[in-house]
Amino acid sequence: MLNEAIARDLVGQAIEARRLAYVPYSNFPVGAALLTRSGKTYLGCNVENASYGLTVCAERVAIWKAVSEGETEFEALAVATNIGGSPCGACRQVMAEFAPDMPVLIADLSGLSTATSVAELLPLAFTPQHLQQAASARESDERSG
Repeated sequence: MLNEAIARDLVGQAIEARRLAYVPYSNFPVGAALLTRSGKTYLGCNVENASYGLTVCAERVAIWKAVSEGETEFEALAVATNIGGSPCGACRQVMAEFAPDMPVLIADLSGLSTATSVAELLPLAFTPQHLQQAASARESDERSG
């Protein structure tokens, strides 16, 4: 799965990123650390908004930061909360967009983590391949119809 030293470092970075969370409504800070194939790590924290629907999760912040810097190949993601909470459904879907088999470490503040993967967190994910299959099927239908 993931080298133990790298996993420990990634969890530590996620715990540190959590300190920057802006959470005046939930008081539930979350930190994330995303390791890319290039070896760079992008950090994210959750950022809440008075208009709750505009709140963004730490995992998506880290992913969007990486993508905005041209990185789309991800090796692993660590997420840290005080209780070791799991990524939400929206974050799971965003992870599946880029790295459906990526290892995910879910950690509490002591650094204790559970290792899983995007595929385990979101079985039968809707992926870009589904859109490609739909386009191919549509083209086939148009040719035969």
